[in-house]
Amino acid sequence: MGLFLSNEEMGKKNDDHKPTKRPPIRPPQWNTARVPPRKSFKRLAIAVVVGICVYLFIHNIPTDVGIQDRRRPVYHRPDPDDDLPVPEPIPMPRLKPAQPPAKPNKQVAKPTQDSAPESSYNGPVVFPHLAVSLQAIYSTRGAYTSNKNVLFAASSLKSAAALLPMACQMGVELRSFVHFALMSKSEISMDELRAVNGVDDSCEIIFHDARPSRSASSTESRLRNAVGRAMYHINSYMHPQAVLVDGSSTEQAYFLEAMRSQSPTLGFPVIELPSNSLKHLGWMAKLDSSSLAAWNKVSIDILIHAPPGASGSLIRLLRSLSAADLTTGATPHLTIELPHKLDLPTVQFLETFQWPPVHAHNPGNIRQLTLRHRIPRGSLTEEESSVRFLESFWPTDPRYSHVLVLSPQAEVSPQFFHYIKYAVLEYTRSSNALFQEWDSRLLGISLDLPSTHLDTSATPFEAPSSTTRERDAEKPSVAHHADTGSPFLWQSPNSNAVLYMGQKWVELHDLVSRSLDLEHSRNDVSSLSSFFSDKAVSKRYPSWLEYALKLSRARGYWTLYPSRRMASSLATVHSELYKAPEEYASSEELPKDTKAVTEIKLADGPLLESLHGGDGLVPVNDMPILLWDGKIADLEKLDEVAAEYAGEFRHAAGGCEKLSPDDLIPQGKSVRDLFCSKT
Repeated sequence: MGLFLSNEEMGKKNDDHKPTKRPPIRPPQWNTARVPPRKSFKRLAIAVVVGICVYLFIHNIPTDVGIQDRRRPVYHRPDPDDDLPVPEPIPMPRLKPAQPPAKPNKQVAKPTQDSAPESSYNGPVVFPHLAVSLQAIYSTRGAYTSNKNVLFAASSLKSAAALLPMACQMGVELRSFVHFALMSKSEISMDELRAVNGVDDSCEIIFHDARPSRSASSTESRLRNAVGRAMYHINSYMHPQAVLVDGSSTEQAYFLEAMRSQSPTLGFPVIELPSNSLKHLGWMAKLDSSSLAAWNKVSIDILIHAPPGASGSLIRLLRSLSAADLTTGATPHLTIELPHKLDLPTVQFLETFQWPPVHAHNPGNIRQLTLRHRIPRGSLTEEESSVRFLESFWPTDPRYSHVLVLSPQAEVSPQFFHYIKYAVLEYTRSSNALFQEWDSRLLGISLDLPSTHLDTSATPFEAPSSTTRERDAEKPSVAHHADTGSPFLWQSPNSNAVLYMGQKWVELHDLVSRSLDLEHSRNDVSSLSSFFSDKAVSKRYPSWLEYALKLSRARGYWTLYPSRRMASSLATVHSELYKAPEEYASSEELPKDTKAVTEIKLADGPLLESLHGGDGLVPVNDMPILLWDGKIADLEKLDEVAAEYAGEFRHAAGGCEKLSPDDLIPQGKSVRDLFCSKT
């Protein structure tokens, strides 16, 4: 036996010495199990109650009920020998000769669960094909709220056919990433949709199948919910700057309702296009995503200041406004300033005049017309006329709210509002405009081409015949534009038909207010500098235009004027019914020869054909710049002349020697630096 034992052996040896405990075979005392006495009495009571119930049931069984035969009944033909009473026949109803015979009342079988009607599925919304296309657009920077994505969406196949040509044209311009999302109930494949509508890879459209599973059998509520959920996912991956849909009756109502409800929640604008949008709004395809994002924000007001005795001109202008195409958005608000004495033709015409026009889209029947009838009987002074005119409008948001000033001598074309919307979006809200700050110098956008200068000389005005780029490059296209001209930037403002930008209108308000305070603060009129008393604008134009010219010269602002060909598609100014401004009606300095050199005849046709050969609007950098006297200059020369004029303005106002150089820097929409004021 070894010296060391293993653990197993040691454990076994110890167990052998332990006493074993075994249970006894039988307990020491064993007794028979007994039932408690209480349970025995309970069982006996239950048995007695059950027996009594059985006895009562058997004892009270009714015996007067006949035996019922529960087999299938057998019907026998009645025996003719039986003397049974025969029921009398029911008389047939008599029909009136004029009425058709009554049709038998047929019961329509109710549909069972196996024959459920279509469009009954209302299960969870799942998009089996949307994730793949959304994850593939990472390069479009859709994860950022500011990008170049534009989305076309449709539920109806007819609406898709109407939108795809516009989307294709926009994609060809390569200014935005164009997407198309189908949220239809149809089961058409995306390849078939492209083939049917003639869309190929040259259109540069990114397609997304945003239809839920089992869309063909889905209920309308599920489809509406699917549109909202699809836009949530699309917005997360794409952040479209604008969503374009078919706003006509062709599109599904639930689709438009869902889009309108999701727009404020998710923060994307919905642009509802009218019927034949490519024909009427073809220029829209040339806008970029930044311009389209401001489509619904731009607001236009129309302001007309009617002098006494101008009923014929006013009626002609209002009729041209009624015939205009206003499908580009909300109908502009129209304000007409009327003199104290009204002509009978004007009163009769205004009684039946409707604004918005009957053909304009106005579901709420909202009236957008304001008539202001002057109380004073006497003629207005220069100050009163300027104040009354400028108080007629105030922008709600100066960045997007603008005012179109129309003279009663003007007449607009049906396409004028399209050009205004196009020009405002391109020259103030596009990516190029925001990056280069085109709107910082833009005082207004004129619809007509002036024939004379603003000064008292009435010198005929000749517009530039070519753009700056064409003139510098000496391209052959210069000869092509010699007859049609080129759009240009002129430091001289206008009052015939011009859209004034909201921010510049606020500055003009401030300039007139401070100028009047300065004049009233000088007790002696002779103490007022000739800078403020001398007039540079002819009295053929209203007095407020003098202030607009001062603002333009001091700040280096310009007004955008159209080319001759473009002006023929926008507006013209008539001279046969010319009426001088009320404040200058009795002035001896008013020129007697009021005939214009040449009136532009309005032309019909699509707007794009008149825009520089169909290429769209000319960039601001390519337009020639003219000083207020008509001399061509560059941007550096314009800044030099503006700084010199601003110095003369401050010297005439006086008190600038007390201010620091920082106080003379223009601040926001205020002109306090020109008047040497800190407030």
